[in-house]
Amino acid sequence: MLGGSVIISILSVLSALVVGAILIAVTDPGVHKAAGYFAARPTSTFQAIWDSIFGAYSSLFQGSVYNFRRPEFATGIKPLTETLTFATPLIVAGLGVALTFRVGLFNIGGRGQMLIAAACAGYVGFTWHLPPVIHLIVAVLAGIIGGALWAGIVGVLKARTGAHEVIVTIMLNYIAFYLVSWMLRTQGFLQAPGSNNPKTAPILETAVMPKLLGPGYNLNTGFLLVIALTIFVAWLLSRSSLGFQFRAVGENPNAARVAGIRVDRMYIYAMLFSGGLIAVAGVIQVLGVVPAGFSSGIDAGIGFDAITVALLGRAKPWGVFFAGILFGAFKAGGFAMQAAEGIPIDIVLVVQSLIVLFIAAPPLIRALFRLPVPAGEPKPVSLRRPRVKAVTR
Repeated sequence: MLGGSVIISILSVLSALVVGAILIAVTDPGVHKAAGYFAARPTSTFQAIWDSIFGAYSSLFQGSVYNFRRPEFATGIKPLTETLTFATPLIVAGLGVALTFRVGLFNIGGRGQMLIAAACAGYVGFTWHLPPVIHLIVAVLAGIIGGALWAGIVGVLKARTGAHEVIVTIMLNYIAFYLVSWMLRTQGFLQAPGSNNPKTAPILETAVMPKLLGPGYNLNTGFLLVIALTIFVAWLLSRSSLGFQFRAVGENPNAARVAGIRVDRMYIYAMLFSGGLIAVAGVIQVLGVVPAGFSSGIDAGIGFDAITVALLGRAKPWGVFFAGILFGAFKAGGFAMQAAEGIPIDIVLVVQSLIVLFIAAPPLIRALFRLPVPAGEPKPVSLRRPRVKAVTR
């Protein structure tokens, strides 16, 4: 248990926070000033270091979980709702990336799939006139179908020609970006009628995702959809026959092929499911986060952040769920930390990158904390030279 993936993930986060604390102290002007008279008053330097680190992380907490400075609970809990708002698209996009990990694929095309989904859902959202509930459902389905088909191109090329999915998804990201950018500048497609700006018209009220806790909060019903999709993906991978075939192909495609599993079909199905899940992130961005109209930056880097979330969650649905909430807290609390303490937002990005670094190097974490190597995993090779005993006669 001490060397398992859960402990490794927790210690990776803690290690990244420790390194982040060092960076906060090193870059803080108050620490620099106190260090100038370290020989005369060393305690002032240590106090300045403590104040900078404690102030930064307390602001991070109050900006992402609960603000104790607010007199009422309803306003104090608002940072947590902001965390869940940021986490909602990250979770569902991370689920899409994690699913391809389990099949042995690497879907790095989240940006393109989100943009196509946003274009499809947005077009239905501001041009079609349907009854309230039906309009929202149709817009969501249009976005999911668009993102799934865009990712399905990768699956077909992988299955039929053996094309590498990483290269294909990267190229499709560029195609989707410039295609959507062109449609945003062209009347009759996505550009708002009578406008010269590369932006869509506002989404009709009948297609906007309702606020989950009322108008005073940004959290919308997309969060409930993400919870349902997390349960579905967990069931799909662990309880369904299709999920068993996904996992079998991911473990050993040659053995799966010998066992009668159509590996090429599994690649196509996996990319369709993955694209559909990532598409939900684009749909939530358009119909829930920015219903006033969107531009080509609607993806907000979520497609690439989803890879980090999937890695931290160990490609397991509930692991991805909580990893998404953690990164949502970083996003929500990072702005509060910058505003309250003047800490650069880049520090939060460094912490996120360090988490990925530590997650990708379990032997490093085990060596730092002297954890045992789980049974079945190869032990790290020692770099020390073997001692040669002297032979005496």
